[in-house]
Amino acid sequence: MTLSQRLFWRILPTLMVTILIVGALAYHSATREIENIYDAELINDANTLWILLKGHLDRNSFPMPTEVPDIDFSMGNQLALNQDADDYADAHAFRSWKGRSLAMVSSNAFPASVPQFGVGFADYIFANEKWRVYSLPIAKTGIVIEVAEKVALRRGLVGNILLDIALPLLVLVPAIAFLAWLVINNGLSHIRALVRQIRSRTPDDLSVLATTGMPSDLQPLVRSLNQFMQKLDTSLTLERRFADLAAHQLRTPQAGIKLLLQMLGKTTDEDERRQLMMDLVASNERAMHLIAQLLHLARVSHQPLRLEAINLHEIAAASLADVGAILGHRGFEVELVGNELAYVKADRLLLRLLIDNLVDNAVKYSPDGGELRIEIAQTGVDWRLTIDDRGPGIPEDEREAVFLKFHRVAATDRDGAGLGLAIVAEIAKRLDIQVALSKPDWEDGLRVELIMPMVAA
Repeated sequence: MTLSQRLFWRILPTLMVTILIVGALAYHSATREIENIYDAELINDANTLWILLKGHLDRNSFPMPTEVPDIDFSMGNQLALNQDADDYADAHAFRSWKGRSLAMVSSNAFPASVPQFGVGFADYIFANEKWRVYSLPIAKTGIVIEVAEKVALRRGLVGNILLDIALPLLVLVPAIAFLAWLVINNGLSHIRALVRQIRSRTPDDLSVLATTGMPSDLQPLVRSLNQFMQKLDTSLTLERRFADLAAHQLRTPQAGIKLLLQMLGKTTDEDERRQLMMDLVASNERAMHLIAQLLHLARVSHQPLRLEAINLHEIAAASLADVGAILGHRGFEVELVGNELAYVKADRLLLRLLIDNLVDNAVKYSPDGGELRIEIAQTGVDWRLTIDDRGPGIPEDEREAVFLKFHRVAATDRDGAGLGLAIVAEIAKRLDIQVALSKPDWEDGLRVELIMPMVAA
């Protein structure tokens, strides 16, 4: 079912219920007004009868009630020309009392067995028909004028009024439903235009959607779609760039491995074969390292953050422990100093990956017997973690470029993939960590400073 149909089938019952409620209110209002009007008419009829019959009732005595001839008979059956008028005449009756005796009555009045009614209005059922009766006592005369009217007359009038109202409404319901359908379709035309605009695009077209002429309540949706497509475009651009760079970087080690394998297949000298095997293993390790770095970089960009309070001292100690065997084998002097209760809010896996990359670089580019020092200190409301080594360092004019993907310092980084510090920069950006490069206090090597806001343990 389409959205237009859903809206229509929700609006149509509401429309029908509204018509029924209006009809019920109209019935109630019409009934109340007609009751008031007809009651007032009974009062007027009683007073008119008193004026007409006053002299006759005062002068005469009535041992037997006098019946007033029916108006239809007295007028020569003229009411037969109008059936509605005849019905109206039959629906009215009157009685006049003098003392406790009936004096004058209409031809269709209640019989004498029906007692005199009390002052004012009363309802009475006679011959299975309900009558509305008004009794008017004349002061100081003992005369009472009663006029009665069939309630069915009032109900019939209310029914006729409602019928006159309902018939046009029933005729208009299909027209109203058709107009509602047109209005709904017209209101949804902007959504259909938006759908067509999106559907007609190619997979590579992620340009913003036009909001000109769009209703104000749809503009937030279009803006959200535009923001989503901008993010998607940025993500796809980064992935394409990453794939291109990865393919380019992997081509070189793969070509080297292929060449070594070809040379290995042609050589007959055992020493040369052994050397080629060693080169092949080293080349394979470089390729594996590059692949690992690429996977780390991809994970950094897309992994959802799980922030928690993390002890910096424990993370740094764990990172050093992982390379402890290499540090001992190469005779490094290692020092970890500073506050052991330094806590920051970060993602544990990403923060560990960041520090691992920095420690790995420090170990990789430092000579055997070098020095590696990690210090954790407080600076205002932040924690500062510094990693010092005795490697070749990074020239000052290249300290910004080294954070770019696949950038390597030409003079010192011949075997690296150029991704270690790029991974550091990506993680630092996601975790809101400031990274700075400088020289250690001993003037040679590299110092990396990480500035992170402190949190409670």
